[in-house]
Amino acid sequence: MAALFADVLESTREPGTSRFSAAGVAAVLGLQQQDIAELAGVHRNTLRSHPESPRLQSALRDLMRVLSAATAVQPDPERAIFLVKNAPIAAFRHKTLFQLVQEGRTEDAIGYLESIGGGFVG
Repeated sequence: MAALFADVLESTREPGTSRFSAAGVAAVLGLQQQDIAELAGVHRNTLRSHPESPRLQSALRDLMRVLSAATAVQPDPERAIFLVKNAPIAAFRHKTLFQLVQEGRTEDAIGYLESIGGGFVG
């Protein structure tokens, strides 16, 4: 389980750096780079011209934190990605985990995943 996520995580690293690649994260999640720019609240050119942007890196880090928590609930990376992107959650007015991250509610998304991973059904 952890090894699978480690492979996914490594595939999102910008080669030769310790930061995330927006293109790598977009590819793993099946998103357009514009979706990543909107998530981070940056112009789409920032992904290319300033990939080290603290705002961009923070958003990518939050998204990968939620994916990490999702793989604890659903060890298959493809299913975990589907869960993050598409599963509506009744406790959050039927928003997805991705939408929660977009709203800056990463801790709520992780808390939810930890609660269902522990057996609570919300």
